[in-house]
Amino acid sequence: MEAHGRTPTTRRALLRSGAYLATAATGLAVTGFATAATAATARADDRRGRRAAAYPPTHWIPASTSNYRVSSRPTSYPIDFIVIHVTQETFPDAMKIFQDPAKQVSAHYMVASADGYIGQFVREKDVAWHAGNKDYNNRSIGIEHEGWVDQPKWFTDEMYASSAALTAAICDRYGIPKTRDHIIGHVEVPGADHTDPGPLWDWDRYMSLVNGA
Repeated sequence: MEAHGRTPTTRRALLRSGAYLATAATGLAVTGFATAATAATARADDRRGRRAAAYPPTHWIPASTSNYRVSSRPTSYPIDFIVIHVTQETFPDAMKIFQDPAKQVSAHYMVASADGYIGQFVREKDVAWHAGNKDYNNRSIGIEHEGWVDQPKWFTDEMYASSAALTAAICDRYGIPKTRDHIIGHVEVPGADHTDPGPLWDWDRYMSLVNGA
């Protein structure tokens, strides 16, 4: 996403994000964003995913069903790419966007800045609307990262490590080469009008972590 005009929060506020988000995730059933049935299905999906590859801990925070397309990947479409995004929002604000049925946007995962907390908003089998290109949406997993493209302090050690572990696990699960031809920025999607993750995203460091994982 590339909404602009937000001011970054303080580091102290960032360090509270994991606790806030964990509370938000576990409270979704109460607030109506998740039901016992979807939670049980998500746990089953998680177990299958963990058997296939060593995923880092993720937390199910479902996007509005109006913001993605139900599918049966990789049967319906091969999964060939991982697209790296930066939210241009805080994690809680981006979460609200994914849960707003009017927004028509989502990503499979989002990584918090302060502690590397990972929320999953769309199941990998389904098509999230994140790339601005239907073909790439069909064939990719989208990972959002909390922060702003021109403020590298949001790109913390914890964020890089957590995101790289997730990307490596996705690559292992679907046989995606761990190269820059297949792990790309939103800016590299054909026809993209977004600039994220931007020139301050450390691709050399990130790819080293992905391949080290």
